[in-house]
Amino acid sequence: MGKENPAAEKASNLLRSRLCDPKFVVKHLSDSPDSNYSKLKFLVSSSVTEAYNNSILLLGPRGSGKIAVLELILTDLLVEYPDTISVIKLNGLLHSDDCCAFKEIARQLCMEHQLLFSKMASFDDNSQFMIEMLRECGLAHKTIIFVLDEFDLFAQGKQRLLYSLLDAMQSVTSQAVVIGVSCRLDADQLLEKRVRSRFSHRKLLFLPPSKEDMQRLLEHILSLPVDSSLPHAYAVEFNKRIKNILADGRFKEIVNTLVNLDSTVNHLLRFLFLAVSYMDLESGFLSFENFKTALSNSHRQPKLECIKDCSILELYILVCMKRLEVKEQNSYNFNSVMKEYKSIHDSFQTSDYYSRNVCLRAFEHLLQRELLGFTDNRGYSQSVEFRPVKLLISSIELHQGLKSYCSCPVILLKLVER
Repeated sequence: MGKENPAAEKASNLLRSRLCDPKFVVKHLSDSPDSNYSKLKFLVSSSVTEAYNNSILLLGPRGSGKIAVLELILTDLLVEYPDTISVIKLNGLLHSDDCCAFKEIARQLCMEHQLLFSKMASFDDNSQFMIEMLRECGLAHKTIIFVLDEFDLFAQGKQRLLYSLLDAMQSVTSQAVVIGVSCRLDADQLLEKRVRSRFSHRKLLFLPPSKEDMQRLLEHILSLPVDSSLPHAYAVEFNKRIKNILADGRFKEIVNTLVNLDSTVNHLLRFLFLAVSYMDLESGFLSFENFKTALSNSHRQPKLECIKDCSILELYILVCMKRLEVKEQNSYNFNSVMKEYKSIHDSFQTSDYYSRNVCLRAFEHLLQRELLGFTDNRGYSQSVEFRPVKLLISSIELHQGLKSYCSCPVILLKLVER
């Protein structure tokens, strides 16, 4: 075993610490004045400085950076206005029940303002306490920021929390900002009419980064600082190799594959963390092979692994079913598959031809492995060979599975690629 490079160990730790710090990533994506970070910070800071109420929805798929951006903004604002901001955080998964939500708000307000919290307080007591605190904080020129994660879950039921909160904000004496976070783009449409009329209807949409942003982000995360405790020559050489990897067409294909599967920033960070973990500490540099290995290990596909365990006959059955789908035969059963199987044998004179009973056992085995399934739950009384079935793997998965199968007949690959 070779000797580890101390500089490489330090570089690996630095890169992993960056990947585990969402603020480092978000800060880079938030430089533009048109970024969601700039827009949201302006809205919230304006509400604090100009003393007016506001409500905003942050919408986007999971992993798109909504909470990371919000946390960064709240951290910045608490530094800028330490004595004029209180933050109350609720999560729809924990506090969607109105009674539980009001109790949690009262608990956090008491903790923030060093008051005695009563666990025995009723729903009405906690609701009234929240309204009075909003009024008192407004008179003291202090803003309360309510963060409602999983906002769509608060929009279920009678929506008493949302109504009470937004209705209290209609008063000139209160001073509050409500920030809802949801992965449902129609979250505002779930609100009742009385709640919607009190909502500000400001929405920020969080989308996955563009290809240009992705390229800049990769370079930002993976490049080492040349003016740090790391050896200057090592950092320069490391950055040079990273630029060469990022410019490599094969690496761009890996990124495209990654983005096609899941284009969120969180997914990219998990992939990079795996790649950095595979870095050779003896040489001290990241290689293309590290990223290739990270991609294969970050996307373990059970269906592909099932295909690798299939027999040659089972592969023929899967290819026959795929050919029937290509021919736009929407409904087919075992008998239809056997006709296609015989057609392939007659056309190409293959040596892999088995009896009907053997094929039926292979067909049933594929059903057990869930590589194919019945199209509906009807027809339990029917024999397996007469019930309509469908493939449960995509064309891409089937093609990849056949390519990775060590003894796959060439004819099957040709039939799938047609």
